[in-house]
Amino acid sequence: MKTDELVAMLANGSVAVAPRAVERRFVIGVGMGTLASVLLMVATLGVRADLVDAVRMPMLWVKLGFAASLTLAGLLTAARLSRPGVALGRAPAALMSPVLAVWLVGLVSLVVAVPAQRTALLLGETWTLCPLLIATLAMPVFIGTLWSVAGLAPTRLGWAGAASGLLSGAIATLVYSLHCPEMTAPFVALWYVLGISLPTVLGALLGPHVLRW
Repeated sequence: MKTDELVAMLANGSVAVAPRAVERRFVIGVGMGTLASVLLMVATLGVRADLVDAVRMPMLWVKLGFAASLTLAGLLTAARLSRPGVALGRAPAALMSPVLAVWLVGLVSLVVAVPAQRTALLLGETWTLCPLLIATLAMPVFIGTLWSVAGLAPTRLGWAGAASGLLSGAIATLVYSLHCPEMTAPFVALWYVLGISLPTVLGALLGPHVLRW
């Protein structure tokens, strides 16, 4: 079905949308993908052994807060881009706010740190693996999110794909935070954001192909 055909059907009143169809589809697709991502993390990486002690550290909550905020903003954006003619509203600002906040915290941490410590704060011990692990954990959510979006008649396919990738990356980051031992803001600001960017770019590239209807 093409966009002009959809518009004609809507104008004729021949399309009935079930109540809360968008919410139900996202609950199924994103929910199943998130569950698969959690199981994949537990089976391959495991939850960090000192999680009980780590919950007392403010940095863990910074990581979780960043990922959770971006997840909510990504969900809002993906849901809006899933439906034809729905304005984004404040969704772009909601997406940028957590990223800008973690960049600011990371930059301040680097500025106030002793110069000899800055490289360690930025690279940590897992910088070579972190973005790839986030992207890998994002794949089950990515598939589920694309399924959710594809069934809701998106018309801005590249943007809808990018939003799907960003949402999956944010959820994967939330899951990965329960394993990751890194506890510095500069590390999160650079490598977590890069990890989220990978499925976002992939979604932008695949969206016009897999979301076409």
